[in-house]
Amino acid sequence: MAPHTDPQTPSGTTGRTRLPAGMGGQLAAVILGAIMPIMDSTIVAIGTPALMTAFSTGPTTIQWVSTTYIIALAVAVPVVGWAQRALGSRLLWTVALVSFTLGSALCALSPTIGVLIAFRALQGLAAGILMTLMQSIPMQAARRAGVVSVGSLVATLSLPIAAGPILGPVLGGLVLHWLSWHWLFLINVPLGIAALLVAWRHLPADVDRESENPGAFDIIGFVLVGCGLTGLLLALTNTAKDGGVAHRNVVVPAALAVITLAAFAVRSLRREDGSALLDLRLLTRHSVGSASLVVAPAGGAMFSAQFLIPLYFQNLRGRTVLATALLMTPQAIGSLVTRGLAGRLTDRVGSRVVALLASLLVALTTLPFALLDASASDVVLSALLFLRGLALGVMLIPVMLVAYIDVEDSQVPDASMLVRIFQQVGGALGTAAVAVALVSTSLGSGPAAPYRAAFLGCALVAALASIGALLLPGKGAHC
Repeated sequence: MAPHTDPQTPSGTTGRTRLPAGMGGQLAAVILGAIMPIMDSTIVAIGTPALMTAFSTGPTTIQWVSTTYIIALAVAVPVVGWAQRALGSRLLWTVALVSFTLGSALCALSPTIGVLIAFRALQGLAAGILMTLMQSIPMQAARRAGVVSVGSLVATLSLPIAAGPILGPVLGGLVLHWLSWHWLFLINVPLGIAALLVAWRHLPADVDRESENPGAFDIIGFVLVGCGLTGLLLALTNTAKDGGVAHRNVVVPAALAVITLAAFAVRSLRREDGSALLDLRLLTRHSVGSASLVVAPAGGAMFSAQFLIPLYFQNLRGRTVLATALLMTPQAIGSLVTRGLAGRLTDRVGSRVVALLASLLVALTTLPFALLDASASDVVLSALLFLRGLALGVMLIPVMLVAYIDVEDSQVPDASMLVRIFQQVGGALGTAAVAVALVSTSLGSGPAAPYRAAFLGCALVAALASIGALLLPGKGAHC
């Protein structure tokens, strides 16, 4: 498919395969800014026991530290498209980065658990904006320059997406071993300041700002999608509590989610003037639709395992937080090793093949955790995690790449938002399924039985992503 160009694209740039020289600074700015919110949730997850002790609270209350962050993140994502048109990418990025950095400092200073939960909402709102702009800003810049093969670009952009959840538990374990819980949040402050300096220097002027006519904000659409995503994530979070899936804490928010999301979809599809909060018609495009179908189980396989593996080492195998961090380090190394290869491989053989093989390898390297007994050595498990990291480093890149193949430049933010929402919901669904397995009493005798069922579920979700990968565009498709 011919590359999309912008009226501002300089003559002679159409058909490029290399990124413009000035984009290196842009990539550094968005990656440095986005790595914080992506690592944050997993850093805080491994510090949950420390937070329970510090605030003298139980699991029912402490889970809101993570749940509030996830809900706020998801609710912020649909707003990015309109805010980008109204404020411009650079200003919106700066506001979100300042908010996340400030929210991190306020979390560290929180005197009570209620205050901490409130500031986690501020972090989550900023995180949703940063994680969406991280993809749309460089992709739009590349397309304005007429770049055709963007596999290497997507590989670079997926670095924080793939490495963040893997590095988070490692970094969190190291922080808690030598420092107090406050540093779970304070660690973001110097990173945030550095990211602001780099962004101020390298992000371009707001060429995508439509100050004269950004369009009216779709407040009704925002309320509907916000209530829908909140209800869905609450239902998924509550599935692991007493009462199971039939409990009113699951049924009521799930019903709210179905009603409001259906109303949002009908209302958005009827608005043909481009004023809808999200352009749901993009899901009918082969690129966006297939990428969304794959990224949901891929996100489920990634985030459910990142929730499960630290618990497996600490609660079942009796390892300390620091030992768990060190045991998970090979997975982080493996993910980083395949970074550069993934983009070039995707450009060469196509997204379908790469996503299929990577998802299968994730499933195959997760399955042994469901089969090995308690006598398995830590060396064997770390070796498996290294292989799993190799696959994780590749899995999301081809999926993110194809999401932009048959969309116009102006539709890139909406495509980014849709894919991000599907990934977030898939991750929440996978994590909820794992949590249900861990508290179930019907999965067999012994403390290892729930973990075996949970790891088997993770492997099956990764296998589902490989099946979905067959729907992705094949070799020769590019932006």
